Amino acid sequence: MLPTPFEFERASTIADAIRAVGQEGDGMFYSGGTELLLAMKMRVIHTERLIDIKGIPGLDRIVLNDANELEIGSRCTHAKIAGDPVIREHVPALASLCAEVANVRVRSVGTIGGNLCFGEPHADPPTMLGALDARLVLQGPSGTRLVHADDFIRSELETVREPDELLTRVVFPRPSGPVTYRRFKHGERPSVNVAMAWSLDANGRRIRSARVRVGALGSRPQPLKAVEEALQGISVAEVRPAIEAVLPTALDELEVNEDRHGGADYKRHLAGVLLLRNAEEAIAAGGSA
Repeated sequence: MLPTPFEFERASTIADAIRAVGQEGDGMFYSGGTELLLAMKMRVIHTERLIDIKGIPGLDRIVLNDANELEIGSRCTHAKIAGDPVIREHVPALASLCAEVANVRVRSVGTIGGNLCFGEPHADPPTMLGALDARLVLQGPSGTRLVHADDFIRSELETVREPDELLTRVVFPRPSGPVTYRRFKHGERPSVNVAMAWSLDANGRRIRSARVRVGALGSRPQPLKAVEEALQGISVAEVRPAIEAVLPTALDELEVNEDRHGGADYKRHLAGVLLLRNAEEAIAAGGSA
């Protein structure tokens, strides 16, 4: 099936792209198109106009900025992130994640921005970015705003981005402790995924703060607050028993959609297994970055 007719326009600046897409949302931004073009061919999505943003400079940049934060341009492909020396040095778990997204074709042309804006529940990056305390930079006619990764996806296939806002980059603090990620895949998409990051105190002996996110269970990644609270202030040696003590209650509180990927009890069980494997990896690394 072919998509319904549409116009195609190339933008050379962010301002041109925002103008071209239109305030009424009758246009859509286009870069990799791995999800968008498929949906258009199936006529699930229709747009009057595609705005090609591949020629806009700076959207494919990855840097460690002066504020000790990592910045990833929204047009960076999964393959670029996987091979980037800055990401591999400071967040190797993110590089590994991107190296295994979907398939080679998707990794070669699919972008981090497109992945996030599509709002697919069974995706890898949103869960990791939630654990990394990332912010997403949106630019529109009224200016720029920052949205926390936890707040970006509103529900299945729906985000807080306005139709005339362009996601320009993802920003998060350089991790000061271990970052781990585990998933169980059904085909090319995760059935369940878990990301965890923690930082240590000045003495490097106790966990100062921890962030744990579980994805692909509901419409958006979810925090395991009970686990995060249990980890705060304890030594690395105490991590596993602390998690095991609160895990049943924490898992029971998760929103879980039963679908072709499995039932609720099965998915909760997988989430617990993956979390403990994340913990074991972080402990084996000595608890530090």
